Amino acid sequence: MSLQTISSDAAEPRANRAEDVQALEADARLRDDIRLLGRILGDTVRDQEGADLFDLVERIRQTSIRFHRDEDRLARRELEQILDSMSTSETLRIVRAFSYFSHLANIAEDQNNIRQMRARSAASGSGVLAETLAHAKAAGIGADALRSFFKTALVSPVLTAHPTEVRRKSTMDREMEVAALLDRRERVALTADEAAASDEQLRREVLTLWQTNLLRRTKLTVLDEVANGLSFYDYTFLREVPRLINTLEDRLEEGGEQAAGELASFLRMGSWIGGDRDGNPFVTADVMRGTLRLQSSRVMQFYLEELHVLGSELSIAAHLADISEELRNLAERSPDTSPHRIGEPYRLAVSGIYARLTATAEKLQVEITRRPVGKGAPYGSVKEFQADLDVLHRSLISNNARVIARGRLRLLRRAVDCFGFHLARLDIRQNSAVHERTIAELMDAANPGMSYLALGEDARISLLTNELRSPRSLVSPFVKYSDETMGELNVFHAAAEAHAKFGSDAIPQCIISMCKSMSDMLEVAVLLKEVGLVHPSGRSAINIVPLFETIEDLQASSVIMDRMLSLHDYRRLVDSCGGVQEVMLGYSDSNKDGGFVTSGWELYKAEIGLVEVFERHHVRLRLFHGRGGSVGRGGGPSYDAIIAQPGGAVNGQIRITEQGEIISSKYSNAEVGRSNLEILAAATLEASLLHPRQSAPRREYLTAMDELSNLAFKAYRGLVYETEGFVDYFWASTVINEIATLNIGSRPASRKKTRAIEDLRAIPWVFSWAQCRLMLPGWYGFGSAVEQWIAQHPDKGMPFLKELYKEWPFFRMLLSNMDMVLAKSSIAIASRYAELVPDEALREKIFGRIRREWHSCIETLLDIMGQDRLLQGNPLLERSVRHRFPYLDPLNHVQVELLKEYRAQNPDEQVLRGIQLTINGISAGLRNTG
Repeated sequence: MSLQTISSDAAEPRANRAEDVQALEADARLRDDIRLLGRILGDTVRDQEGADLFDLVERIRQTSIRFHRDEDRLARRELEQILDSMSTSETLRIVRAFSYFSHLANIAEDQNNIRQMRARSAASGSGVLAETLAHAKAAGIGADALRSFFKTALVSPVLTAHPTEVRRKSTMDREMEVAALLDRRERVALTADEAAASDEQLRREVLTLWQTNLLRRTKLTVLDEVANGLSFYDYTFLREVPRLINTLEDRLEEGGEQAAGELASFLRMGSWIGGDRDGNPFVTADVMRGTLRLQSSRVMQFYLEELHVLGSELSIAAHLADISEELRNLAERSPDTSPHRIGEPYRLAVSGIYARLTATAEKLQVEITRRPVGKGAPYGSVKEFQADLDVLHRSLISNNARVIARGRLRLLRRAVDCFGFHLARLDIRQNSAVHERTIAELMDAANPGMSYLALGEDARISLLTNELRSPRSLVSPFVKYSDETMGELNVFHAAAEAHAKFGSDAIPQCIISMCKSMSDMLEVAVLLKEVGLVHPSGRSAINIVPLFETIEDLQASSVIMDRMLSLHDYRRLVDSCGGVQEVMLGYSDSNKDGGFVTSGWELYKAEIGLVEVFERHHVRLRLFHGRGGSVGRGGGPSYDAIIAQPGGAVNGQIRITEQGEIISSKYSNAEVGRSNLEILAAATLEASLLHPRQSAPRREYLTAMDELSNLAFKAYRGLVYETEGFVDYFWASTVINEIATLNIGSRPASRKKTRAIEDLRAIPWVFSWAQCRLMLPGWYGFGSAVEQWIAQHPDKGMPFLKELYKEWPFFRMLLSNMDMVLAKSSIAIASRYAELVPDEALREKIFGRIRREWHSCIETLLDIMGQDRLLQGNPLLERSVRHRFPYLDPLNHVQVELLKEYRAQNPDEQVLRGIQLTINGISAGLRNTG
């Protein structure tokens, strides 16, 4: 598969060639990597499938380029003729070839990003976090103040199992091997023999990929998803989280300032995988217990492996180095009786710790593969384990062996502080409607004649607050409750068990999806009281977190929280949790509800309102951002998103979801993962300490954004919810039906069995628009909103919007994300999907409207940003997108042809398989699809 021609075939028009030359030269090694992998893939296709298929791949690619560049109708007809003439078997092999190119190009680009990241770090002598610390120092913020900041700070990436990662783990493993081989070629000067061996290994890995199923044959279970999520702890988190915090600690000690104790472990991993029940009936109490066991097993195994190596490293002899008395006591208690360890107190102490940790794993009923040298008493808590490790640390420090203490032992001590016996903080989440039905059944059974669902909001609040104070249990052993109610109660009981078994950090949050009222939050408080996690005295062992998702709910969020914090019985619960209240904001459903512009703006306004409310109540606000991978679900660069938050919205604490394919792109490589964790920490520090409140935007900026949002909202709602036939158009012109056949997650695609957009989950909604290359949720409504706003404000016009872009980070981020998503769209490709709509009048009415808005959006966006073309300000991404199109576009064309056959009831199961393969390949080419 020849890639040498990409840069010329897919380049911008001649006017842009000159400015591209310099940028292309800077990426010479990227092109070399792409050519190398492309050549190996091409050789593999030729060897495995024959020269005829290889030639066909090239012919399709060249024709696709001509069609994409100018919507060339002659090229379109030629492409259709080629595709129509292929057999189903040929089509599948063509799809696999183009798909694998996207996968391999991703690897090459990731390696180039690492290369550039390292070059920047080498040039500046530091990374992004160190630069932010330097900015803080320049602003007069000293090490003591920074230590104080981190003492109460929290930065928490939360992994979710949202089904947007289409790759199998088997495929990912092979791709990681390819990446490792490229990385070694980059860092090591290979001999001729080593280079030849490396080439052969690359060919071996690519051939294995070619002969590996791209698609899962069976549906994932929840515990499969848990296991997949845990692999990223092996790749990145278990080592890089402790290393990052320790490095930061060292930075704060530079310049001669003495350490005032160890830096607080502010970076904590969270997870929804195995605890998110919203719309997923397969997440049960037993599954949650299994999740916690798997998590604990992974971290305990890690600790034991580290202790095993640590024991071999600490070969310090008692007659050559002094030891502390407490270390001597610890060594004497060791069950290790080996004569080889006589006179080696550190090794004896480590053996004793090892024995106690294996006994702890057995007590927690988690699986481990290692066995101790003797029996030990299980630890009663993680603090006891930490105390023993601290004995080793203090003995080394007090006896002039600080450099040894700063090695593996230091990283292990930090890991234990970060991960405990639970590994990740598991959130439990459920829809407010389920909580409501559960409480209604319990209340009605406990109070004959009552109809809880018939009560108004004030009556519910009164009833629920009284119940919170009551020591009685609502649940009766003499009542037979529904399966749903028993399922909910069982989950809450399992959460209480987890607290007793693993500690309160195992499940620290209970999240209420679609939270719309005070009673939604109080219902959860009452359910938690039933299992002892909330006490009638006003103490809570778990944070109750409302999730505001729709535009209407975001607008009501400040009022709801103001009333909640004014409610004495609820405020006591907040105070018992350290005076911190977490609020989660939903990006996905608000986007589906009101469009990209309005969603972003209402989220911003909700944050401003919440900050004001919480300051008035003297409660610390922690925001949890439910961001997806795609722009249509709140995605985009994390650093820019955090910095663009309104003043006071970060305040040292932030949690952010990491979903689907974004998890693997950020965290499957340890170096990239470390960089992404640094970015989150640096942005949190900068937004909290270096962005003063007076940097809030001017009132006229807020007014203009309100007006733009209202206009964009009307345009978006007018199309999606108010245009007759739009639902039919959407289901006919996208792969929404076919996505449901992929085995990429355990959760159903819709909340209810309807075709209504309201009932569709945000992920398949966004995923479907990405596949047909419209990306509609990431931009629709902006162009017409700007045109109307300028018409209404001729005195301000475009110069004012340009000022907005220059001066306001929020507006700049909004447009930057649209710039990216529009660059990946293709109205030419989308036109082919529109032809799948059988009603010609409906097709012309809706697609014509979408096409006009697409052109308008690009035109206004470029004008405001001062660009001649999309992604002009991001040349690296621009070239990445441009280089992909010759391999991405044919997949779309093939997908359309296969959709026609499949929907015409073609009985060949290979047709559906072909569609599924194209979905995989297009997702790989776009990278952030859902």
